[in-house]
Amino acid sequence: MTQDSSELKPQWLDNIMQTVGNTPMVKLHGLSKLAGCLVLGKLESFNPGLSAKDRIGLAVIEAAEKKGLIQPGGTIIESTSGNTGYSIAMACIVKGYKCILTTTDKSAEEKIAQLKALGAEVLVCPNHVPSDDPLSYYSQAERLAREIPNSFYVNQYYNHTNVEAHYQSTGPELWSQTGGQITYYMATVGTGGTVSGAGRYLKEKNPDIKVIGVDAEGSVLTKFHQTGILDKSEIHSYQLEGVGKNIIPSNVEFDTIDRFIKVDDRSSAFRARQLTKSEGIFVGYSSGAVIEALMRMRREFKPHDVVVLLFSDHGSKYLSKIYNNGWMQKQGFIRKIADYAPSYQIQRRLEHVFNKYIKNYGNI
Repeated sequence: MTQDSSELKPQWLDNIMQTVGNTPMVKLHGLSKLAGCLVLGKLESFNPGLSAKDRIGLAVIEAAEKKGLIQPGGTIIESTSGNTGYSIAMACIVKGYKCILTTTDKSAEEKIAQLKALGAEVLVCPNHVPSDDPLSYYSQAERLAREIPNSFYVNQYYNHTNVEAHYQSTGPELWSQTGGQITYYMATVGTGGTVSGAGRYLKEKNPDIKVIGVDAEGSVLTKFHQTGILDKSEIHSYQLEGVGKNIIPSNVEFDTIDRFIKVDDRSSAFRARQLTKSEGIFVGYSSGAVIEALMRMRREFKPHDVVVLLFSDHGSKYLSKIYNNGWMQKQGFIRKIADYAPSYQIQRRLEHVFNKYIKNYGNI
């Protein structure tokens, strides 16, 4: 029987930003077996911009409007590895602002193309320079904000609205979706908003919940958490995006984070590829970093634990990187066939075996 139209309620939303949040949480069967407890994945790729950063885009702009920091017709400026920029670009369309984004040449080609597709002006800066170098993407964003009238630099690393957005949304979702049973919350640390905001909310609900921050080798955050010292000797280039920092963002609430775990580029890449093939969840590079951290901790968990891994973004953002065997070989993550045998015939046989192995397991 067809329902009478007078009984139906409209279900459409006013704009794309209203679809942000309430992302699903799913059981990760393989990881649950390995860890000996329930392991769940929070899939932030279900946000409209395919990442957790969608939660802060509109919030930071509306906070700036309330403070009178931006006027109609103005320009929003941000330094980004890609995901925050995408969220801000969407919000700028909805709110009617021009958007200028600075990023680094480490960002995946897909991310940069997506930003441009949304009409954002994108300035690509060198990744290898120090944060205070005039050519860094931080410095370039600051310069643009000084030079362009009626502009606002979001500065997600020091803008506390970043943390509050996750305190108001991500944290309550984690608590509700686990029925209050969560015992470990694991997320990568970059700007600090996702891990700090949600982590603080969870600890207010249950102080015994452990918040684990996942850092990158080449970042200063772990050493700072341990010693309170910003040790620049820790800094070196790495490929992970949106994980770790060579600065200390004020949004990283170190008192909220119980422990940092550093992970490497190679392991993180393979963990993402393995999960995609084992669970059918197409995750991004930083999600692989969280999985690698879980694997290093897996013997510490008890059967009653409920571990939630926050998967920040979608694998489609990394098709030219971790899901591209050519890129993986260029980084030295996958060895070339010629490295194993000089004979052409042996190379051909090995190539068949290795391709079959990669198809099944994603690792060499």
